[in-house]
Parts: sequence; structure tokens; C-alpha cells
Amino acid sequence: MQEKDRLKIKDWKKWGPYLSERQWGTVREDYSPNGTAWEFISHEMARSKAYRWGEEGIAGICDDQQQICFALALWNGADPILKERLFGLTGNEGNHGEDVKELYYYLDSTPTHSYMKALYKYPQAAYPYGWLVEENRRRGKGDLEFELLDTGVFNDDKYFDVFIEYAKADTEDILISIIACNRASNDASLTLAPTLWLRNDWAFGGKKGSIKSQNNIINIKTPDNSQYWLYADQPNEVACCENETNYQKLYNIGNPSKYAKDGINDYIVHGNQNAINPQKEGTKAAAIFHLNIPANQSKQIRLRLSKNQNSNPFNDFDAIYQQRLLEANDFYADILNQQNADTKSDDAKMVQRQAYAGMLWSKQLYNYDVLKWLDGDKGHPPPPPQRKQGRNSDWRNLKAADIISMPDKWEYPWFAAWDLSFHTIVLARLDIDFAKNQLLLLLQDRYQHTSGQIPAYEWNFSDVNPPVQAMAALKIYEIDIQTNGGTPDFNFLKQVYAALSKYFNWWVSQRDIGGDNIFEGGFLGLDNISVFDRSAPLPTGGYIEQSDGTAWMGMFCLNMLKIATQLALNKEDYQNNAADYFEHFLRIANAMASFGTNSKDLWNEDDGFFYDRLHFPDG
Repeated sequence: MQEKDRLKIKDWKKWGPYLSERQWGTVREDYSPNGTAWEFISHEMARSKAYRWGEEGIAGICDDQQQICFALALWNGADPILKERLFGLTGNEGNHGEDVKELYYYLDSTPTHSYMKALYKYPQAAYPYGWLVEENRRRGKGDLEFELLDTGVFNDDKYFDVFIEYAKADTEDILISIIACNRASNDASLTLAPTLWLRNDWAFGGKKGSIKSQNNIINIKTPDNSQYWLYADQPNEVACCENETNYQKLYNIGNPSKYAKDGINDYIVHGNQNAINPQKEGTKAAAIFHLNIPANQSKQIRLRLSKNQNSNPFNDFDAIYQQRLLEANDFYADILNQQNADTKSDDAKMVQRQAYAGMLWSKQLYNYDVLKWLDGDKGHPPPPPQRKQGRNSDWRNLKAADIISMPDKWEYPWFAAWDLSFHTIVLARLDIDFAKNQLLLLLQDRYQHTSGQIPAYEWNFSDVNPPVQAMAALKIYEIDIQTNGGTPDFNFLKQVYAALSKYFNWWVSQRDIGGDNIFEGGFLGLDNISVFDRSAPLPTGGYIEQSDGTAWMGMFCLNMLKIATQLALNKEDYQNNAADYFEHFLRIANAMASFGTNSKDLWNEDDGFFYDRLHFPDG
């Protein structure tokens, strides 16, 4: 499958776990005057407000353009809301910043997502939303965080283990199994409502698709006129509404649609028949299963999402599942045996396989057109005027709609340039082409600034992060040689080298105020929590010459030297480039330590440590 995907014979990666786990509280969805992203759309608002730039769900999947989304939704009969999204504390609520307050695990995935498995742990008692907020708000920074387990809702094993598995019969034919295990010693009821919906692009100038249900078969028409069918195996019913904002609830103004985004929630939890469309059509639908699960037993529901109609969609269900699981086992047996030749422990291999699953599940469609975000959409209120000079206003070139590896799809559901570089090294062991494309992605013109800077992360693209991309490129290049029979990919290195040369020049021209090879960084990693924000104007005035920023640049020089040396094996012209980077490294070393005439002497011999130097405005 992976080879067919690489050769573009079949697009096995068209569908995957590309759904975020949190769209609320992100910069993209923030249209506030002062950039208060955490407060503009809250978890409480999320079930009622249609998003502009993306969607979220629990253990969800979507296509690579996020036209159609599918995710787990469930209700234990005690919660005040349908569980459609993961809950957590905002950066302002948590005593240690933002923090997801759920128990869920990525268990398995292949690089093509032909087989995937995840686990969500759901209490049988009411979920303690308010308690988690209040207790964490009460605690200080020196206290431990108050976690879901601390509330006691899992005591006496009164919870469900809900396993969700996906297996592809073909590139656009996906089998879905959800198994709910009652871990308690008493019988318990659970409503499963796996939900399918269309991302709302029509409210912002795009075309609108449709969803209709007949005889428990859900037909989906996408904005580009493709059709899909979702088959559910003996649900109790199907409920439909629109993926539209409930303006009446949130803003006390009239709704354009009678059946708003929170309609299925209101129907299941509150029994409100008027919240769902009796004609069973809209842009959001849920197949509803009311289960009574005996003590210490489990029940399974089955669904199939396909681009083809199927008169007997569950006939080959189990056989396909077993085939895809066997293929996943064979894939990891090869990978883990290569990487752990001396490791005999099956437990160690299982841990590594699950760690790889976490990397693969953390892919997400990242959709963000900064120009549209700054200027606003036709037919909608314009963004506040402060936005023109505010966050990311210098990045009007950035236009993203790509599958990207995320640091975390709840706490950090946006790319971070230096995190992504480390991700690519791990991903290269699983999917070398995806790893290369991820590194090259941020070096494209629609990401990299005309100045040469690489965007840092959504909260502030202009922040300064460690320049680790050259190091990642070399690691990928070396892994590729190890795994493909020794053939070097000079074209990949050449592409990386050209873009990183621009980035290197940006550092030299913009982050070396004194022109003396000592650099001023900002949010540079290992000691980024300091007594003041080094990315902002200093409270003292002046500027800081940073030993860590300068060290990162020394490493950048050496890695660019290594890349140029490798390219010189193929084309001699790069020999001069290699010499230039070597000379630049020597200038940096001379400037940092006390053995050059222009030394800033950041080294402290007594402490055996490099220090930063603070320059006051008076010199």
C-alpha cells in the first residue's frame, strides 16, 4: 500500500486521522479585538458554533481536504452534554497552563492508515467539568495539577473502555468498529452516536454539500459533487441537523437554520425532538445506538463509510479487518526487527509500536489563510482593526491547507517548526517520503517568509525558534541511505539547502544586532521559561546576546557545512559553500569564547558555563 501511495498508483493516505482534537481556543478561530483566543470560543460554546478553519472530534478521521468528517460521540446518561469533543483547561484556567483532562490512547496505526486503533476511557458517572475547572483554578503554580483520575470517577471500575478501530477495504472504503467494554461489576447503559458531518465552508463563500438518511443508510454529497455512503449495522435510529451556528443560543439573534449544530446533542441529552430534522437531512448526522452492557462484558457496533454503494456492506467486514491487522503486524515486525536487532523483549517492541502510533495519529489538516484571516470574509463582520498590526500580521503570504504532524492535537493543535523537525526524524523510520515532504513543506514560499524566516507556530509566527531544520535534513538523508540500499537523495538535500540558506541569512541579518557573530534569539527551547519574555521588548530596554541562540547558530553552521559537503560529492560547486560555513562557524566560536580578539567572553571559567549578556540602552 505504501509503495502504491508513493508511486501515486493509489491514494491510500486520502483518508486518515486528520481531524483535530481541539479547534476551539485556537488563533485561527479567534476574531477578538485583543487576541484572547482562549476566551473567544470556549469548550462550552464549541458544540453550538460552526468553525471557520477546521473541525474537531474524538478519535476522528476525515479526507485530506476535510470535506467529510467522522468521529466518536457518546453519552453515559448522566452527563449534561453529549461527549463530542475532549475537555480540558485553557491556558488561563490551568495552574500549569492548558491541559487536556481526559484519558485516551493511540494504540496502533500504519503509515497509510489502512489500520488504526484508539482507546477512550469514559466514566459512567457524570463527567466533573465544573470541579476540574474550579479546583485547578484554586491551585497555585507550586501545586500539582488536579487530574480526572483525582476526582474518583473511575473508582470501583465504573467506566467504559471504548475502542475505535478503522480498517480500509480500499482507499475510500473504510470499515469502522466501536467496541464498548463495561469494566464495572454492574450492568450499565451507554449511547454511542458516531457522527458524520460536512465542514462548514459554505458560510464563507464555498459550496454546500448535503447529508440524507433513508433506511439507516446515510448518503453524503460533497461540495465537489462526490458521493459517499455511511452504512450502520442496526442502529436504533439516525438523527440529522445542520453544521450551523446556533446564533439564538450564543448571541440571542435569529438562526438561519432551524436545526443547528447542537441539535443532536439536544435531542439525545434533553429529548428535544424539535432540534433535529424530521426529514432526516442536513449537513450533520449521527447513527444512534442505545446499548445496555452487562457487567464485565462488551458490545460492538459496526459502520462502513464508502464511496461505493454496497448491498451487503458487512458481509466481508471481519475478513477485511483481520487482513489489515495481519498486514500491520507484518509491517511492524519488519520495522522493529530492523531497528531492534538486539532487543528480544516483545514488551519493548509493543511500546515502540504504540509510540509510532502516537506519531501517526497526530497528523492533522492544518488550514489557515492568514490573508483571509486578517482581512475577513465577504458577508461577515470585518475583523477588529487591531488585527492589522497584531498577531501574525506580517505573514500575509502564509497559506496552509496541508496534512502536518502536530506536537499534540489537543494542547498544541498547530504546527511548530522546530518540533516538526524532530518529528520528521522519527517519521523517516516509518514513511521516508512523508518525512521529507514535511520538512520541505515549511520551506515553500507559501510558508517561508520573503525575509527567509521560517514560521514558528500559530500563536506567533514571528517568534524565534532554534534552527534545527538542517540537522533534521541530514538525519533523514542518512536514514534514507540506510533503508533504500545506499542511494543518496541529492535532490532532497539540494531543495533543503537552497531554502535553509535563506533562513541562515535571515538569522545573520536580523538576529545579530552588533554584527559580531553573537546572536539574539527569543523562544529558544531548553530554558524558554525565564524571568522575562525574551521574544518581547525587554523591560530594561536594550537587548540580550544569548549563548543558547549563538550555540544554535554554531550547530546550524556545522549542519549546513555537512549538507554542502554531501552535495559536493555530486557537484563540485558546493565545495566553496562548505568552506564558507566552516569559516562562519570559527567566527562564532571565537566570538563566544575567550580566545579571539573580538570575543564577547560569554564563558565563565569558575562556573564552567556560558552566560547571556544583557546590553542596557546606555551601552
